[in-house]
Amino acid sequence: MEMLTKILNLIIVLILPFLMIGVIKKTKAFWGGRKGAPVFQPLFDFIKLIKKDFVISKTVSFVFSLAPLVILACTLFAALFIPLGTGSAVINIEAGLIIFAYILGLSKFFTLIGAMDTGSSFEGMGASREACFTSIVEPAFFMIIASAMALSGNLTFDSLSKILVNAGGYGVLIVIFAVLALFLMLLIEGCRVPVDDPATHLELTMIHEVMILDNSAFDLAVISYSASLKMLLISSLIAKLIIPETVSAVEYLGFYLLVVFAISVITGTIESSTARLRMTHIFEFIFVMSSFALIILSLTVARMFGG
Repeated sequence: MEMLTKILNLIIVLILPFLMIGVIKKTKAFWGGRKGAPVFQPLFDFIKLIKKDFVISKTVSFVFSLAPLVILACTLFAALFIPLGTGSAVINIEAGLIIFAYILGLSKFFTLIGAMDTGSSFEGMGASREACFTSIVEPAFFMIIASAMALSGNLTFDSLSKILVNAGGYGVLIVIFAVLALFLMLLIEGCRVPVDDPATHLELTMIHEVMILDNSAFDLAVISYSASLKMLLISSLIAKLIIPETVSAVEYLGFYLLVVFAISVITGTIESSTARLRMTHIFEFIFVMSSFALIILSLTVARMFGG
């Protein structure tokens, strides 16, 4: 059973990130009155990029070439700590939250220094914006997960599924705000509208895309895949929050896929119906996640200490 869980998680990690992006693009095409590309098109693009030759600037150092490999390794390693389609993680240890967060932090660090290593003012600008956003998102994420762990007394990500059982009347509110906060985190960390537009080509308004303008071939493929995988990991946390703990493994997988694809459709719908925010308003949007996290923390304190 344990081996089957690992194989299933491996298949999910390798295939589902591409399907998520494919469903998002298909949804945007639907709302735009177009047929759109097949849902497997991101996978085909990934394979095509791997086969291409590198084009590397003469101004970069070894950091630029190393960064994509570190980003990929960190994101794959972080996936081992997240409950995926089976509802259990490959590595389920206490303080997995800390390892998960700091491994993704290391990935973000190499994304930033890889962009700055090019010497491009545009990529440095994107790196600066990305660093600012992350510095706001990470404390909010810690508050959400730590609140769930405090309520359940379980120091793993399994605590997310125990909120409704352990939080009494506060549980429903905590789950609702946690789902909303994590979804906002998905839009922010996934560089989606209204924070960023992955389809834009205007350097002055880009954030993530401007940081990878100099990447090509295999490097661009693994960076794009890692960004998609990060969205899947956040979606998996949302699934763990809302799927009942009492369901069987097969039922969990079905609910999990439903949640992941529902999030993809909602993300595509948002991108089709809203415009990208002005740069001066993006921080206000990100602070909404922080507000939700503070509400969750307040409800947790009220539940634990009878406030």
